[in-house]
Amino acid sequence: MAALPKVLLKKGREKPILRGHPWIFSGAVERVEGDISPGEVGEIYSGDGQYLGAGHLNLRSQIVFRLLTQKREELGPDFYRERILTAAALRRRWWRGKTSACRIINAEGDFLPGLIVDNYGETMVLQCLTAGMERVKELLTRLLAESLLPQSIYERSDVIVRKEEGLAGSSGLLYGKDVPGQVEIEERGCRFRVNIKRGQKTGFYLDQRENRMAAGELSDGKRVLDCFCYTGAFAIHTGSGGAKEMTLIDSSEEALEMAEGHFSLNRLVRIPRQLIRGDAFEILRTLKQGYDMVILDPPPFVKKKGQLPRATRGYKDLNLLAFRLLNKGGILLTFSCSHHMDRDLFQKVVFSAAVDAGKKVQFLSWKGHPMDHPVNLSHPEGEYLKGLVCRVL
Repeated sequence: MAALPKVLLKKGREKPILRGHPWIFSGAVERVEGDISPGEVGEIYSGDGQYLGAGHLNLRSQIVFRLLTQKREELGPDFYRERILTAAALRRRWWRGKTSACRIINAEGDFLPGLIVDNYGETMVLQCLTAGMERVKELLTRLLAESLLPQSIYERSDVIVRKEEGLAGSSGLLYGKDVPGQVEIEERGCRFRVNIKRGQKTGFYLDQRENRMAAGELSDGKRVLDCFCYTGAFAIHTGSGGAKEMTLIDSSEEALEMAEGHFSLNRLVRIPRQLIRGDAFEILRTLKQGYDMVILDPPPFVKKKGQLPRATRGYKDLNLLAFRLLNKGGILLTFSCSHHMDRDLFQKVVFSAAVDAGKKVQFLSWKGHPMDHPVNLSHPEGEYLKGLVCRVL
């Protein structure tokens, strides 16, 4: 086997990777030995020459190295097959009978940084977020087809983060039968149509599954306001849970049309509802108090650390508006999917909003990722989704 390129770290910069953190940033690198093309496999060494592991290299990216293994082993088909099967085995233990859609591979959380694979019934959706995974995309497609037997594998690598890797967006059929415009899935008795080719993320927000179920369990007899509703998944769960009236807000007309279709699909057309297209901040300012449940599931307000102060103000304003609309005894389910907004800061923001709204509030529970979105404990950046359930007294 030919010698691999080597990356030598600066003195004292090896501790994170020794503890299993999968990323090395450019500022930690002393020098590089060998010619490197984006996504190539290379080895990482400490400043005193200790072997630390092997992974994907990309000098175009701020994250120059992504760890795949701390052992000396060949990173070929057997390696990737074992990682795929290990990830799939975790999901098989719990997802049957609960849902027909789940995440099969969660990037760093399944020790395959840069790779996302979601399963919608008989169709898999693949995202290669890094140059390293892009180089082995054909191999990964073949291994997924052989090991997990989907009817189709569709690519949705049309994400902005690929630009940081020097990659253009890419989407289209990789394997099997052509994918229809909408694929139907089921989630604890609720049915949804997913636009795999053009929908948000890989078509659906799978990471909110258990939080939608929790909302449904709290919604009986309530007047519900669902902000940033997308295609109405939270609303359908609350409707199935007995909500008496609903208001849904989203900026996309197409998403709202799909949401309305989901009421018909789930036989919930009897529920009085209003679907409003527009900016949630502006619309919330026009509404009057009288809601028993408010759901806030906004897009990420902060994608870079420098944006955190502005994002913090945005989250506070949003939660302040929500608290003002809630009745006594009302429930707020509020979320952030920005990994720079950690739990402690998010809780402070929400409770600061409650104080400014003049509300006395109980904290009922934390919410986060479901089991098919595992997090590597050495990689806290992977814990991006956090939510609070609050009750207004």
